[in-house]
Amino acid sequence: MFESRHIKTFHEVVRTGSYTAAARALGYTQPAITQQIKALERAVGAPLFVRVGRRMRLTEAGETLARHAGVILDTMAVAHQQMRALRGLRTGRVRVCAFPSAGATLVPEALARLAAGRAGVRVELQESEPPDSLHRVVRGACDIALAFTYPGLHEEVPPELVEIPLLEDQLTVLLPAGHAMARRRAVKLAELADERWIAGCLRCRTNFLHECAELGFAPDIVFTTDDNLVVQSLVAEGLGIAMMPGLVLSFLVHRKVVGRALDPASRRQISAYVLREHLEVPATALVLDELRSVAANRVGC
Repeated sequence: MFESRHIKTFHEVVRTGSYTAAARALGYTQPAITQQIKALERAVGAPLFVRVGRRMRLTEAGETLARHAGVILDTMAVAHQQMRALRGLRTGRVRVCAFPSAGATLVPEALARLAAGRAGVRVELQESEPPDSLHRVVRGACDIALAFTYPGLHEEVPPELVEIPLLEDQLTVLLPAGHAMARRRAVKLAELADERWIAGCLRCRTNFLHECAELGFAPDIVFTTDDNLVVQSLVAEGLGIAMMPGLVLSFLVHRKVVGRALDPASRRQISAYVLREHLEVPATALVLDELRSVAANRVGC
């Protein structure tokens, strides 16, 4: 294995033509230069120079190493600059995996804040529902997963992950604008026992069924889809109603649909999940800070 300082010394001897000139350029003594070249020759397993009169001449091994030394030193210089940039939070790639409503709300706001202050941090986006998103972090397929959990359900989190709570997201009911309960500020789930329902992802659907069972009824689920826009369109056409997370209300676009809070309130916990060692990666820590700030602003609204 070659040491970088030995390569640098060798490169300087080749450039200046002598041990004495290289020592002067590098600020070393001549014996120090001699020792480093001998150490490099031991690592190479062959002499690098031969003396011809007063001149130093490269051996075949020396010529081979000389062709690569400059490239090695340039590559190391670039790597050093990149590491300094990472330590200074100027650059870095962070892969964020989010479920759809977080990807449409929390993530864009956090990225906008990030771009305004640290343009060198590059974020790659992925979309997946938990628990798959959590397993992606464990497998190394992403660095941060945004996921949600419901208080009434026992949900396993891989032990390798650290949970960073962001906010509680209040659940709402989507109703057609002309629905009899659309004028209320909040609705009771038990009062909607006879409605036709549109269910979402598996985790949301499991929680919905659990909450209905707690109230003593089994909902009539007529459609199931993970697509929030499809849910809105189905509700708008009077084909059913839906329990949806509050985050969806911020991008509710269908004018024939209204969202009403549940009474009593029902919430889910939204958190970021990372491997413990990733908390020490500056770029990852910066993205987490921005997600916390966005979440805190939403809680205060």
